[in-house]
Amino acid sequence: MCKIDISRLSFNHMTAKKYDLYSLVDTCSHLGIRYVGMWRHKIAEVGLEQAANLLQAYGIRASSLCRGGMFPASNEEEFADHIDDNKRAIEEAAYIDAEVLVLVCGPAADKDLSKARYMVEKGIDALLPYARSCGIRLGIEPMHPVFASDRSVIVTMEQANDLIDKFNDEYLGLVLDTFHIWWDPKIDEQIRRAAGRILGFHVNDYPRVVDRSPLVAREMMGKGVIDIRRIRIAVESAGYMGPIEVEIFNDQLWNMPLSELLSYTKESFLQHV
Repeated sequence: MCKIDISRLSFNHMTAKKYDLYSLVDTCSHLGIRYVGMWRHKIAEVGLEQAANLLQAYGIRASSLCRGGMFPASNEEEFADHIDDNKRAIEEAAYIDAEVLVLVCGPAADKDLSKARYMVEKGIDALLPYARSCGIRLGIEPMHPVFASDRSVIVTMEQANDLIDKFNDEYLGLVLDTFHIWWDPKIDEQIRRAAGRILGFHVNDYPRVVDRSPLVAREMMGKGVIDIRRIRIAVESAGYMGPIEVEIFNDQLWNMPLSELLSYTKESFLQHV
């Protein structure tokens, strides 16, 4: 389980956000990358049908679609709108044959975190029957606590596992991202607890000194403080052997030529994942 197989590499579109979907799948195909992590707004740029056609034409699979979630709302009407949007996301995931819809569960609409977490649970409960009918699994992505104010009130694997335990549904699981979980004192315990329920695994690195917005502080694997390989082996020991997405928000990487960025990603993936 030590050596990683390059066939498991998935390149998340936001790692090269300046490039359109056609450029991405064309370059991935030429470099032998079989998976991409998709984003709804990048699909919207070309249209859902064209996005599905491009993936099929180039023989590339969507390892995930991001994102669903964002459940907490200030009133019932807004909450209903969020559920409707999530159902559209499920339909889009099914159309492009994505393996999982990633749930970034959303921040509180006010200062009541307990209420926000209840709305996350309520939202998942509303979505699961529809996801099941469409054959799409929902993956809760616990975020780094620094994003509790604007991205998600689910900030630990333990919180996510607790939610999954409540539903006990094969269509609900975890998506783990090294940037978000590396710091957690319970990381090994909670990965073991998630055995059989891990639906996705994202890799990147965390800088020793965060000198910019946390959103764009991610680094290429090997450029930070995370023992990525150790986490990957733990995730595999918990039963996950699917594609591994490289998802990095970083201004320097965004400014690289696409083929150079993808080659750099492959090299770093083999060396550090």
